[in-house]
Amino acid sequence: MKKTDVLVIGAGPSGTIAAAIIKKAGYDVKIVEKLNFPRFVIGESLLPRCMEALEEAGFMEAVKGQGFQEKFGAKFVRDNKDVCDFNFSEKHSGTYDWTWQVPRADFDKTLSDECEKMGIEVKYDTEVIDVNIKEDESSVTTVKYLDGSTEDIEARFIVDGSGFGRVIPRLFGLEKESNLPTRETLFTHYVDKNRDTVAQEPNRITIYVYNANTWVWCIPFSNGNTSLGFVGFPEFFSTLTGTPEEKMKFLINSQDELRERFGDCDMVFEPRVLKGWSATTEKFYGNGFVLTGNVTEFLDPMFSSGVTLASVSAQNAAHLVIKKLQGETIDWETDYMQPCMQGVNVFRTFVMGWYDGDLHTIFFSKNQNPEMRKQICSVLAGYVWDDSNPFVKNHTKQVRTLANFLRQTQPSLLPA
Repeated sequence: MKKTDVLVIGAGPSGTIAAAIIKKAGYDVKIVEKLNFPRFVIGESLLPRCMEALEEAGFMEAVKGQGFQEKFGAKFVRDNKDVCDFNFSEKHSGTYDWTWQVPRADFDKTLSDECEKMGIEVKYDTEVIDVNIKEDESSVTTVKYLDGSTEDIEARFIVDGSGFGRVIPRLFGLEKESNLPTRETLFTHYVDKNRDTVAQEPNRITIYVYNANTWVWCIPFSNGNTSLGFVGFPEFFSTLTGTPEEKMKFLINSQDELRERFGDCDMVFEPRVLKGWSATTEKFYGNGFVLTGNVTEFLDPMFSSGVTLASVSAQNAAHLVIKKLQGETIDWETDYMQPCMQGVNVFRTFVMGWYDGDLHTIFFSKNQNPEMRKQICSVLAGYVWDDSNPFVKNHTKQVRTLANFLRQTQPSLLPA
């Protein structure tokens, strides 16, 4: 039987960040990953708050060396004329003013390779099929390899960063339905040959309002490709006919700015569909384990919160696991669950505010209050734990109050 101090499930950003921080504290760490890397995954636009976690994990230089596209802000566009452009350098608070836009296959492989360089064993094509946790919080995890053989791994503690695989919630019956409605996305990558002539903006994510309930992400990469995805209710996509490629071409050609930029561009792969991604978990910790990243809760692609919540939860979990291994008593509810939920709930308010129209009203209003813009910009940069920011501390009230005020004072913002 193999033995380790900490077993990490999943080699994505949350798993590798947690593993690296724990390893740097002097503990033996092993990572098991069900898939083989590199592998495709969405979640390609990072937020500045991720950078602090990458820095502490010791990943910054390796990621810089990949030459990923730098990202300095986020732009929102409606009707090809209403534009709201946020530059992270203008934010209310927070350390970093920039981040990256990344093909996740390359980004995630970079992080896992760095873990191996640090002496962390990373086993790919390795599926967790059973976890038995003892009273003293040590555990025996049974894994199955690609050839069908199995092995037991004994650990003093487990960090589950398995993402949408949701290993421990699935095995322990902790899964819970999200309170967000089911949405769907149709997406692909384009060879963005018109970027320099049409857009001239590779260093930001652009969000287009397609209709009241549907939006489009546009994420340029440094390799010349751009990720493009339509997000809406399943009923919207059910009205489309043809192959995935025909559906994507129809959607592109029905929007002027997208048609001008991508109408004559080649797709890198046939468009793919994802749906029903919103998920949550009854609790984010338990006897002998802690959950990080998308295992805890995934909201929505809007505002690119996924990797930020994954990175910061991994960072926080790693610190607590280290204390636990050092013999300290941890209040997981106060020190982990509550901070996790604060970040989730701030992003949830913004996600729901986008879909119910409050943020459309705020983003596309005229004569915007400069200080409020800075505060909102901090949230969009991922600094959702800063209680000096009213849009963090009182997020629900601030968004709703500002939107209602603008509707009363700028009646032109009301829908026709």
